[in-house]
Amino acid sequence: MPNVALTDLLGALVYDPTGACGRVREVALRPQEDPLRVAALVVRTRQGAKLLLFSDVVSIDGGIRAAKPIADWLPEPGHEGLLLLERDLLDQQIIDVHGRKVVRVNDIDLHEDHVNQHVALRVAGVDIGARGAVRRLLKGLVPGPVLRALLRNIPAREIPWEFVDLIETDPARRVRLKISHERLARLHPADIADIVEELAPDEREAVFETLDEDVAAEALEEVEPKLQASILESLDSDRAADIVEEMDPDAAADLLKDLPRETTEEILHEMEPAERQEVSELLEFKENTAAGRMTTEYLALPANAVVNDAVEALRHFEGGIETVSTVYLLDPESRLVGAVTLPKLVLAQPGDALLPLSMEPLISCHAGANEKDVAELFDKYNLVTLPVVDDEGKLTGVITSDDIISLLRAKL
Repeated sequence: MPNVALTDLLGALVYDPTGACGRVREVALRPQEDPLRVAALVVRTRQGAKLLLFSDVVSIDGGIRAAKPIADWLPEPGHEGLLLLERDLLDQQIIDVHGRKVVRVNDIDLHEDHVNQHVALRVAGVDIGARGAVRRLLKGLVPGPVLRALLRNIPAREIPWEFVDLIETDPARRVRLKISHERLARLHPADIADIVEELAPDEREAVFETLDEDVAAEALEEVEPKLQASILESLDSDRAADIVEEMDPDAAADLLKDLPRETTEEILHEMEPAERQEVSELLEFKENTAAGRMTTEYLALPANAVVNDAVEALRHFEGGIETVSTVYLLDPESRLVGAVTLPKLVLAQPGDALLPLSMEPLISCHAGANEKDVAELFDKYNLVTLPVVDDEGKLTGVITSDDIISLLRAKL
């Protein structure tokens, strides 16, 4: 059992050295100074709201007892930089990064410590179960001992504070409180996508505004296609461009095709020239063709390259991990003449020529091939990647297996 719950503190009598002088209205943290320790209490008094620093609290047993007289307490400031536990957390949706889900806060558990004759409180976790809900519902309606006995029979459902990510939709408050989503960013992009899909539109926007661009891009690619466009539209065009630049070009092009033309043009305008050109070229292809599904990020080397050349290219490749399973070989006119899989590279000697290691038969498809034919090639030959060529046999892009999985899911 925790030492004290937020519900126990709210409304509690506060005493200065002369006697009772008010009741607790709020419990405040300063996250930028200490994300765990309670910094102050907002107390409702006859003289108006006052701020009682928690460093001046000597006891919380049988009421809150302050060392200083009320005349020495601070006037209630604006709430800039303060995280108010009741206002900002109770009944709010938060992200449980350990459980990889969105939950609602029913109460907050606080642990009591003693430092130099003063009491200190730190946030231990949030109660998302029936115990917190019952405590709040019955507080003041049944005697304290009866309520405590009842709560002992209700299993705890608590998330430790270190697994909690807050959602702050107000950009100004996010800056003042220095709220970020570092814990969320450490999850797999697919898990982030599942969490984001549970949030309201303004909460999704808040998450994507604070995630690093590369994390946001990976997560956005995993979000249901219907939500991708709405998320991107909710962001400023420069922020949207930063995220789109980090996406795989084929995924970026597919997403931009679903946006209004004006929005797409605004995002493209904000993108770096190289990424803009890459995505713009893919936008010209029909979505239901091989070219519309391909990415232009792939590994290609001259036909006379050796294994060591391929290893060096792999070391410096900045494209998606899905495309590194195969190195493609091109003649001087950029025509596709071979494809060497990663296992063949691992087993070969550094000086071995790549062309003799090429897979047989060499499977490719034309840029204009329809999606059905592409899917059948993947199924028939158990492909991981499929090169796409133009009328002259020149390599123009690569389709990866995750693109086919996305295609089949969309057909379900």
